[in-house]
Amino acid sequence: MHLIQYDPFAEMEKMFNSHSFSPALDVYEEKDSVIVETPLAGVDVKNVSISVQKSVLTIQGENKKEHEVDDKNYYRKEIRSGSFYRQVALPVPVKENEIRAEFSDGILKIVCPKAEAEAAKKIIIEVIKKDKK
Repeated sequence: MHLIQYDPFAEMEKMFNSHSFSPALDVYEEKDSVIVETPLAGVDVKNVSISVQKSVLTIQGENKKEHEVDDKNYYRKEIRSGSFYRQVALPVPVKENEIRAEFSDGILKIVCPKAEAEAAKKIIIEVIKKDKK
């Protein structure tokens, strides 16, 4: 058996060195939908991709910032640029073909219409008696 060791500091270092970030998310439920919102101020929506598979929503893209100032001339540099990636498991089944997204005032809002809950399936079990020998 192989033991997998997780090093959170290595993960953080990898994230900082790759110039990628994970945007914050709000996920909430309305009567007919699950809503996912994320702030992407300054991001061109042409560089954003949204997908959903097996009730897992994936948002990825890139914030390309042209640097007018050489990196070494910054006193403080907190505005993020680079690629971003975020996945979230949706809390209820959704109609994946009807998901829509809108971008307004720097907020990406993804509306996921709820799917009808599947009824439990009843399975009849046939009992077979075996002869003892």
